[in-house]
Amino acid sequence: MTEQLKAYIAKNELTYCIETYGCQMNTHESEKIAGVLEALGYCPVAQKAEADFIIFNTCCVRQHAEARLYGNVGALKDHKDHVNGALIAVSGCVMQQKDAAKKLMKRFPFVDIAFGTNGIHRLESMLYDALIEKKRVICVDEDETIVEDVPIRREGARSAFVNIIYGCNNFCTYCIVPYVRGRERSRHPDDIIREIEELCKKGISEITLLGQNVNSYGNDLSADITFVNLLKRIDSQTDIKRLRFMTSHPKDMSDGLIECYGSLKSLCEHIHLPVQSGSNRVLQLMNRRYTREHYLSLIKHLKARVPDLAVTTDIIVGFPGETEQDFEDTISLVKEVGYDAAYTFAYSKRTGTKAADMENQNDKQTMSERLTRLNVLVKESMRDRNRAYLGHTVEVLADSPGKRGRSEISGRTRTAKTVSFEGTLEDVGQYVTVKIDKVMAHTLRGVRV
Repeated sequence: MTEQLKAYIAKNELTYCIETYGCQMNTHESEKIAGVLEALGYCPVAQKAEADFIIFNTCCVRQHAEARLYGNVGALKDHKDHVNGALIAVSGCVMQQKDAAKKLMKRFPFVDIAFGTNGIHRLESMLYDALIEKKRVICVDEDETIVEDVPIRREGARSAFVNIIYGCNNFCTYCIVPYVRGRERSRHPDDIIREIEELCKKGISEITLLGQNVNSYGNDLSADITFVNLLKRIDSQTDIKRLRFMTSHPKDMSDGLIECYGSLKSLCEHIHLPVQSGSNRVLQLMNRRYTREHYLSLIKHLKARVPDLAVTTDIIVGFPGETEQDFEDTISLVKEVGYDAAYTFAYSKRTGTKAADMENQNDKQTMSERLTRLNVLVKESMRDRNRAYLGHTVEVLADSPGKRGRSEISGRTRTAKTVSFEGTLEDVGQYVTVKIDKVMAHTLRGVRV
């Protein structure tokens, strides 16, 4: 099957294009899809109009992303009609929802393949059925076995994502993720270490460990395997220079993890710690299982370890039943913490979650007004935090051309600050020392020294 499929792809010089929605986990899964395709002989193209195989890798966390997906899929009917042999696939979280794949294939008869988050390793057989057998394929796999050694095509010159845990056991009342990604399954630490060692050999020096809740890593394995132990092994047993992780759940944040900051040389001085709300009443409704006071205590202890620690977060406004006082509690928490950045969202009702059936749903206008007020405060906080960098030198891992063209390069500090400086494409993938001379709300600018 493999050789026949490779021969067909090579003969027809087939190309592919992936459009990715959602979080870093989805981005990394698109890298795996690309890895499988290129191992079979597909070549990437930047534009969907140029592709023989178009894949939408989806996110169902927010209604807007799902609605945008269907609009973009519908727009490809003419492409399918005019490009001989073209294939269209929809993958990811949306397809893991109950009956979603069947409904999609019925609504869009020109879509050839629908597969979920657990089906990437089956993509070769799906392609064989679609290309050679001329069949339409649905693969929404309920098997949650972790499959190692799936090919990966990574984009970063020196940075890479590494999954350590899949799924989620938390069942926050607003979140659809546990229903579409399943229960928590941890990779064996030896497999993770082996992957990172191989990446180091290829020149990767910055790793971001991924999971819906990395703090739960190892709970489904033996008692001596924990997230803290994994971090220590990576720091001591590999040559990785920068180590990050996301996302970290406050209810599972241990003293041992806090102690890793300032003691593990590779662990970057940045943490993404979603708070979601500053109101204890709303946090309880969300089933977050921590209080405002506990969250603030975590921040206090983290900054006692690393005073200049950069803290970023996620915040939802307009959760069902959220009052003006609840929202003011969120505002006061944001002021107290002083975030370096925050991903803010108006509550999105997702069918199948407990929050979708709650009373006192907030109207769109109320949510929009609160989101605007919150974003103004967050922007002020980001600018204030950035001002501390003015006149200081920082180490930047250059990762891409900047917005001003080839003469500008952009990269990140250990604290996850985006810095741009004048340089050349030869700087991409290199560590550059930059002195900051200009501060904006979202980014920093400087000159190399």
